[in-house]
Amino acid sequence: MKRQLVALSFALCTAIAAAQDVKVVYHVNTGVETAAAILANINNELNASPTDKIVVVTHGPGIDFLLNNAKDSKGREFSGQVSALVGRGVEFKVCNNTLQTRKLEASSLLMEASVVPSGVAEVARLQAKEGFVYLKP
Repeated sequence: MKRQLVALSFALCTAIAAAQDVKVVYHVNTGVETAAAILANINNELNASPTDKIVVVTHGPGIDFLLNNAKDSKGREFSGQVSALVGRGVEFKVCNNTLQTRKLEASSLLMEASVVPSGVAEVARLQAKEGFVYLKP
């Protein structure tokens, strides 16, 4: 009886762990030259695991693809890709410290982006307090 309870308990814990959604924070601090590949990675992840919760935290040059009218090397604006990912549940967060250092207003960002006090602090918070897995593409 005791062995059956242990086995049942283990099976329940395994099932609960498997049922939990994966939460991923993408840490982006590179410029627009890498943004298209990063957005493609996020799309690929969501195609494979549609229920994953994804938060993209940007700081430094990483915010550049979230600026109004930002374009990739082929002249395509990032706004359409960002909007499509937001439609799939992805959140985009921009470091206020970077905005202040670069003397940019929040109004210079795509409307889908939200501002956090510190990008690196947000990455740490998501990992430590909300159980997000860290990815640095």
